[in-house]
Amino acid sequence: MKRLLIPLFALGMLLSACGGGTADDGTGPIKIGYIGPLTGDAAPYGVDTRNGMMLKVNEINEAGGINGRMIEVIAEDSRCTGTDAASAAQKLVNVDKVVAIVGGQCSGETLGAAPIVDAAGVVMLSPVSSSPDVTEAGDFVFRDYPSDALKTKAMANYFVDQEYTKVAIITENTDFAVAFRDSLVGNVGEDSMVFNENVDVGTKDFRTLMARLKDVDFDIFVANGQTTATIAPMLQHMRELGITQPAISHDVGEDKSLLELAPDAAEGLFTINVPKIGDDTEFGQMMISEHGGAQAAIAFAGHAYDAMGVLAEAIADVGTAGTAIRDYLYDLDGYDGVIGTFSFDDNGDVEGINYVLSNVKDGEFVMVKDIPVN
Repeated sequence: MKRLLIPLFALGMLLSACGGGTADDGTGPIKIGYIGPLTGDAAPYGVDTRNGMMLKVNEINEAGGINGRMIEVIAEDSRCTGTDAASAAQKLVNVDKVVAIVGGQCSGETLGAAPIVDAAGVVMLSPVSSSPDVTEAGDFVFRDYPSDALKTKAMANYFVDQEYTKVAIITENTDFAVAFRDSLVGNVGEDSMVFNENVDVGTKDFRTLMARLKDVDFDIFVANGQTTATIAPMLQHMRELGITQPAISHDVGEDKSLLELAPDAAEGLFTINVPKIGDDTEFGQMMISEHGGAQAAIAFAGHAYDAMGVLAEAIADVGTAGTAIRDYLYDLDGYDGVIGTFSFDDNGDVEGINYVLSNVKDGEFVMVKDIPVN
């Protein structure tokens, strides 16, 4: 059982959510919620996850639905903030009476919505949230995307392999990026962090920080932003000042939009991310055919496609009650999805998804090798 984290902005909404839950009477459409950023800097991966979810919904509905009932998706734009996600969750649970939710996408969204869904007994399955804090966000909160506790371990292993002992990092002040930084520090050690700075959300000017960084002896720079709108100017201003050390980022950095925002500065960037899903795969071709491809990364869409798929499988087998769906996911031996075969541990964290190292070469993200997390 996970320990519930209750952000202050959600306390009032938590009270109104208690006892709300769903009221599915077994007739009409099965209502599934979506929480994610559909506007703002994080919109590219919000749009991708919603599109991936809808691919699976359309497949199911075209095949006759779940036990003869169609799926109806109610999508809420939570703008990558916990406050908006909490409001979205309250509406979906108490007004729309959804039986499950795909979301949030940003970690702050998932953490903001978690107290609402947990009190109501409605399963929420995130396709993208990776903050270690999500592990203990609630007994009804799951994710099919691995925790940064593992991602930062993989990054630390890469640093050891390359004999990088002096790490520089700039962190955007969001739930995801701060948790990533803290987890990385835990894996590489405080003494290895020779430059460790925070910036406000949405910062676009890094020239002063980069001027300071230029005088620091470091081996590798970690671009730790919430979106490419922050990571791009980080890299641009770093390279403009003639800083030549290698740079690395995480899944947020492995985004097509980065190559458009900072094509020259992004060249040579390394990323630690979940395995790619290529345009030439069956799922990649589906995304291209239906949505013109991905705005950020097809992998994000794939995780959402599988999140919807495993929820649909659960509902088909055990019905729409939240506790039954929750128990089905905890007991799952394995779900064969486009992202691989996965299950969930006792905290609702995904098991079975690994990491890979990629590198930007000639304007494309190219896989280099698998990265162990042990």
